[in-house]
Amino acid sequence: MYERSQQVETLALYVDGQSRAATGGGYFDSVDPFTGKVWTRVPSATTEDVDLAVRAAHRAFTSGPWAAMTPTQRGRLLYKLGDLIDVHAEKLGELEVRDNGKLLAEMLGQMRYLPEWFYYYGGLADKVEGSVTPAERPGMFHYVRYEPIGVVAAISPWNSPLVLTVWKLAPALAAGNTVVVKPSEYSSASMLYLARLFEEAGFPPGVLNVITGVGRETGEALINHPLVERIAFTGGEAGGRAVYQAAAKSFKRVSLELGGKSPNIVFDDADLDDAVRGAVAGIFAAAGQTCMAGSRLLVQDSIHDAFVDRLVAFACSAKLGDPMRSDTDIGPIATRPQFEKILSYIAIAKQEGATCVLGGGPASGADLGAGLFVQPTMFTNVHNRMRIAQEEVFGPVLSVIRFKTEDEAVEIANDTLYGLAAGIWTQNLARAINLPARLKAGTVWVNAYRVVSYLAPFGGFKNSGIGRENGKDAIREYLEAKSVFINTQRGVPSPFVMRLPSVE
Repeated sequence: MYERSQQVETLALYVDGQSRAATGGGYFDSVDPFTGKVWTRVPSATTEDVDLAVRAAHRAFTSGPWAAMTPTQRGRLLYKLGDLIDVHAEKLGELEVRDNGKLLAEMLGQMRYLPEWFYYYGGLADKVEGSVTPAERPGMFHYVRYEPIGVVAAISPWNSPLVLTVWKLAPALAAGNTVVVKPSEYSSASMLYLARLFEEAGFPPGVLNVITGVGRETGEALINHPLVERIAFTGGEAGGRAVYQAAAKSFKRVSLELGGKSPNIVFDDADLDDAVRGAVAGIFAAAGQTCMAGSRLLVQDSIHDAFVDRLVAFACSAKLGDPMRSDTDIGPIATRPQFEKILSYIAIAKQEGATCVLGGGPASGADLGAGLFVQPTMFTNVHNRMRIAQEEVFGPVLSVIRFKTEDEAVEIANDTLYGLAAGIWTQNLARAINLPARLKAGTVWVNAYRVVSYLAPFGGFKNSGIGRENGKDAIREYLEAKSVFINTQRGVPSPFVMRLPSVE
């Protein structure tokens, strides 16, 4: 079993290729969600630190080695970084567990998969091709080229810090941009460690910068900086709205990966054992602290009672405990504000008349340390207008909703402000092929749940966000299209009339 160090480490910002303290000398504590003890001190960046980081990124983008590199050379650096992450995967995973309380088994899996993003986008870096358009007028040559945007501000959440940051970093760097990362104040350690690997891989100073601090103060300074050209944000709906409004003042490019209230739909022809596991994966894995959580379980009326019984029995076997232990299934809630929010929604569900058939409160015990644990909780007799069915809880709380027909399931599934993900459990081939098109969601899983890939675009409809991460779509998010016209003939027609082709 992993042994936690009792030593409190003091971390440093990473700006212009150097690790250093914040200019104001301030720090804030990061608390291990399982032990409840401070395990590291994180620098509290000032607006001056933000300015230094952005200006370093701007210099690296406009002059110096990075600006002069070919796409192939950039790709080779990304490959080298991927190799280094593979070597350091275990350390990175342990840092993430101490910051957010997720299972070591899951975080190690994420870290070992993380290099694939750098390999994929490293290979894609020199595959971004422009185009020559067919000549539609004599003597005019036209082509399209794609250029990096500039300084990117990447703002990431606490629940999967490195994965959700790398979804932004890898395509942004492959496209030729430079990046300033602002990790969550609740989970900064792994990103600061990763910054050292960038240096070891040979990235020039200023290409990557990491500033840490309280979200509002540091984040606002970064978003509003005049040299930041693009913002990539993952977080809650309220935070995303604030970012979008602030960015609009200076017309900054924005992508937002926000929340969800995703439906996980079980039909009566499904493999019920698989569907039970899929329902658990959707809401109790990661203690429900994931944007793609299948927090609304839609179960066909004919199997509802039997399925709920199976699900309760399976969920009761889940072991809560130390996330560093290999036999733990569910770890603690990452932060006290989130813990209190989850409990408040459980109370709301009870007040609304939903029936609690599992859990329903905080968990405690000798094996749970000083952690903030919430029992896996399930409500039946939920209708889709209840707050518990419409608002994101971000915890291990499941709302079970009955439906009779496929049309009714689609109506319920789409009746939400969100549209991030959806699950379908069926053995009907026609339904498996046709139903995804009817669901307003950026990702649809059939007989699976909570699967992602560097190859697959990820993002949401409606209030779940703007833009896409992963896959070929993501690199386009960090490029500007430029049209170039070259007149190959001498003689310019009337300068007072736009030159348009003849329609004769």
